Amino acid sequence: MAVKPSARAHPRETSQPWLHQKGMEIQQFGTVRDFPVGLSRETREYSCQRLNQILADTQILYSLYKKHHWLMRGPTFYQLHLLLDKHAGEQLPIIDEIAERIQTLGGVAVGDPRQVAEITVIPRPPDGVEEVPAMLSRLLEAHETILVASHDAAARAADMGDDGTNDLLVSQVVRTGEMQAWFLAEHLVETPLVRA
Repeated sequence: MAVKPSARAHPRETSQPWLHQKGMEIQQFGTVRDFPVGLSRETREYSCQRLNQILADTQILYSLYKKHHWLMRGPTFYQLHLLLDKHAGEQLPIIDEIAERIQTLGGVAVGDPRQVAEITVIPRPPDGVEEVPAMLSRLLEAHETILVASHDAAARAADMGDDGTNDLLVSQVVRTGEMQAWFLAEHLVETPLVRA
């Protein structure tokens, strides 16, 4: 039950917020509203479904970056600690752009971390600390999962005339993901840190 200001008080005479508000769900996840964006309902439903999968996986990628940033160890700690934090920061605007694209198409963006965990296809890491190469490999595998899905979804969106979704996936998700994967992969090349 909502706590309401005194019935006798005029709204201007009190600053008490109406607490504990409850509301009805006004749009179900997985549905799209009709928006005048020049795309068919079928196209918008397809794009929203694919974008929500990529959004969930990208949110998990961001979290993996932060986790591994905190848990980094060894002689390359400083460089990797900074690199992983930089990559995490570069994923945040992508997460926002994907969510806003879903909303623009009339859909509902996945935002609750519990729902993200149900939707993602990125494997869960151990709760503890892995060896550094394993953490980097885990990030690379997450990137590849997202890149494969993004290439496929971008091509299909283009075929369906959804240029906005295609542009977002290619110019932001794919380009950023490929660059970040390159940087990570180079850290797994076996080169001695010091020449004998």
